[in-house]
This record gives sequence, structure tokens and C-alpha cells, in this order.
Amino acid sequence: MRLRHGIAAAAVLAGSSLIADKADAQAIIDNGVVQLGVRAYGELNVAGGPPSGPSGTTIVGLRSLATTSDSTSPGCTCEGWGVGIQSLNISGYANSAIDGVVNLSLVSFTSTASTAKSVVDVVVSGQPYLRVTHDYAPNAFTSALYQVTVSIENISGQDIAAGDLFYRRVMDWDIPFPGVETVDIQGVPALLGIANGTNIFRTDNNGFNSGNPFSFSSFGLQSVNFTGATGDIGAMFDFQFEALADGATRTFATYYGVAPSKAAADLARAMVDGDPSDIEIGLYSYGYPGYGTGGYPAGTPAVDPATGEPNTFIFGFGVAGGILEPPPPPPPPAVPEPGTLGLLGAALAGLGLMRRRRLV
Repeated sequence: MRLRHGIAAAAVLAGSSLIADKADAQAIIDNGVVQLGVRAYGELNVAGGPPSGPSGTTIVGLRSLATTSDSTSPGCTCEGWGVGIQSLNISGYANSAIDGVVNLSLVSFTSTASTAKSVVDVVVSGQPYLRVTHDYAPNAFTSALYQVTVSIENISGQDIAAGDLFYRRVMDWDIPFPGVETVDIQGVPALLGIANGTNIFRTDNNGFNSGNPFSFSSFGLQSVNFTGATGDIGAMFDFQFEALADGATRTFATYYGVAPSKAAADLARAMVDGDPSDIEIGLYSYGYPGYGTGGYPAGTPAVDPATGEPNTFIFGFGVAGGILEPPPPPPPPAVPEPGTLGLLGAALAGLGLMRRRRLV
């Protein structure tokens, strides 16, 4: 029932499976477990969804279909991203509640009931510098996660030096109401920045930061690992990149998801490639409720910040050794069983015999 509702919502908002060159395009998508509201420029929080049980909001950001709780829309719809080239002092960013859309030109936005893809150019004074793609799709190995393949293409006409290219993703957690959430950030290395061999440049618990990667203010937990922080807070991640030649593209993966507990979220972070023995999402924030029980569907486990029940929301990055990595390859196509191949061969032989008889 929930999956059909997600399909209907996407159809109403999108009008069809393909939307191109419309700045007001948007889509509500889901995989039956996780629901996302994706805007034309790649950020989250789309109006027009079903009411969330705990908060009543009809804005869909990152939502659990099991509990109906939303994690980014009940208060400030502060979720966004930005990219920039520091030496040129140019940036483009989108965060509907904080900045709106700045220096971005929409190339295309396409969606289906379960996927969405935004392609934009960073354009300043008529000059294009970067093309950024956010491609949202369900992860092939765990239903707890949506995978976002992010591609940054250098279209500036010149090479970008090491340490000059930056990307930010930021969100204000509100679970299920502003100020009720409990927040973790984990995976922050001791040494930061490309000069120290890591793409991770800075993290913080201020989810109200601009999408502009060159603007920053801290809520006090800057570039440290922490668990169990409370208050009206969020998560912000800044990344710094290697040199990027003119015409080249840097691709990496980000993840949004929800699990029934922190333990289940830990497993989801390890199941990105189908192998639970290693963890692909090495840098992440969890958001989960600190108290309150009202509005959840009947049978929902009680709120417990120690375990992260009834829902732990996931905001993470594919990081190994401090380096942002592209998403894992999809699973190989299924190979038919020998018996199936034999039946198929017999059927084809029978069709051939019938055709010869008709010709005679």
C-alpha cells in the first residue's frame, strides 16, 4: 500500500516519468522503506506528500514509511548542497530554506516512482564552471538505503588544482519535531584536508549552515566524532578534492536511509555492496528521536535513544581511508539454472519443428 502511494505521489508531482529543463520540477520517490522528496536542483524537501504521523507535516524530506516520521522537514526545511572553486571565489548551491538557489542553471531533472536525477551547471557572470549531477536510486543490496551518485565535471576550460575544489552537504535533523532529535557524527579522521590525504575537510553539528561551502558557522562540535548530542542540531560535511583536469569528472557516493535501530543502521552501512564483512559508509551522521511517543502507527516500538528505536535515520558518505569513493557496482545479472536452459532449448526446437511443418 505504501509503495503504491509513493508511485502515485511521484506521478502527481512529476506529471510523467521524465521532466526536463523545469526549475520547479520535483519528485517524491520511495523504495517501499525509504521515502525522499527531491527538488529540481538536487536538494531535499518537497511539499505535497502524505501527513507524517508524529509531526503532521506534508513536506517529504527523508522519511520512514514504516513509522511515517520525517527527519528533515518538520521544522526548518534546511537540507542542501553546494560546490565551489576557492581560488576563483565562485560557488553554486541550493538549500530551499536558507539560500534558495544561487548560481545554478538547471540542465535537466528526470524521475520515476523510485528514482530522481538532477543535472545543473554552476554559472557565474555567464561563465559555466562545473556540471553537477545528483542521481538518486535505491541501493541494490539493502532496502534501508538510497544511494546518490554525485558527479562533478570540470567545464571551466581550465584545470582545477589540488585542494581548490570543494563540495558541501548539510541538513538540520528534526526527529520527529525540532529540538527532539539525538544526533551522532562518526568517521571523522584526526587529520583533515587533501594535504593530509583525505577528502574530508570539515564537519559540524550546525545543520543551519548555508549550502555555500565557503560560508561556515559552528554549533560547537566541529570536526570531531560524537554520539548522543541533543538540541535543535544537524550535520554538515565539507569535502576537498584532488586536482581535476578540464573536462574530467569526479564521482562519489552519498547515502540517505532509515533503519529501525542504530544496530540495524550499522548493518545497512555494511550492506552497501552486499558484503556485511566490511563497511562502505565510513563517514556518517545518525539522527533518532530523543523522546516522545505520539503519532506513530500502532505497534511501533517505544522511543529509546539508547537503541535508536523506532527509527534511526542515516546520512552518510562512501568513504574508505578518508577518500570519497564511487558507488559499488550493481549485482551481476542472474544466471539461468541448467534445467531452465534445457527447457528453453526444447521450446525453441519445438518452434523450429512446427515452422518446418508449415513450410512443407
